[in-house]
Amino acid sequence: MRLQRTIKKETSFRGIGLHTGKHAAVKLKPAPRDTGIIFYRIDKGAIIKANISSVIDTAFATTIGFEGVKIRTVEHLLAAAAGLGIDNMLIEVDGPEIPILDGSSADLVAIILDAGIAKQGKKISFIKITKPVIYEDNHSRIVALPYDGMRISYYISFNHHLLGHQELTMDITEENFVKEIAPARTFGFLRDVEMLQANGLAKGGSLDNAVVVGDDGILNASGLRYNDEFVRHKIMDTVGDLSLIGFPIQGHVMLEKAGHTANVKFLKKLVQSADCYNFPSEVDHLNHRALNYS
Repeated sequence: MRLQRTIKKETSFRGIGLHTGKHAAVKLKPAPRDTGIIFYRIDKGAIIKANISSVIDTAFATTIGFEGVKIRTVEHLLAAAAGLGIDNMLIEVDGPEIPILDGSSADLVAIILDAGIAKQGKKISFIKITKPVIYEDNHSRIVALPYDGMRISYYISFNHHLLGHQELTMDITEENFVKEIAPARTFGFLRDVEMLQANGLAKGGSLDNAVVVGDDGILNASGLRYNDEFVRHKIMDTVGDLSLIGFPIQGHVMLEKAGHTANVKFLKKLVQSADCYNFPSEVDHLNHRALNYS
């Protein structure tokens, strides 16, 4: 185990939301130990804990909230926090969506590192996988196995000559996350843009904040940051989504054709599989409740 962490000082950023197209300002603030990651919609006066019980939508992004109040596209910011080992932080936002910035977590990582990381005087508890946990549906498969550390293996397959199949296994350390995962941008297909916009999504999308794949290739003049940027971004999304369980996971998580919906359902399956993981008994009751989503 390691000591809990927060940020040393308040920092902020602003930008446009990928799906709503609305601008928002975000403040990141230090939080006491055992707080977890807390979102605060300051324009609504609403507090939303980053937890699987708060997830209300997983269509093309992870959305948390409750009736009448929501915050879209939280996964990139959650990934940046989890990738850097930030356990406690208050996130204030004055709009319905976290700004997409360049479509990756790279800028978010830089913002957090600029604020500084502070160790707190209490150890963080880990959820340690001890037996296989398997989630399957008609499209996706996620398996978690025992492993000394955090490892993600991801396999994607798209019916497109440029993407096709990509797979990557990565140990999720702070260094690996910053260098190999955080810069990978969100992506989409030009053929899907009209459908997304017709359903009220991708209103803020552009070549500045997403990799757009056309029939003949990548439309972004800058090209790709990695040859396998697509699967790396999927790993980044997974890091963010898995953090919604409230504690770091120790295990090897293998994902095939998964997404936000499968990720959240897998977490619920994991919570129900109490015989498949260890969780320190000395954790206080309040923190234990974070594992109970129902």
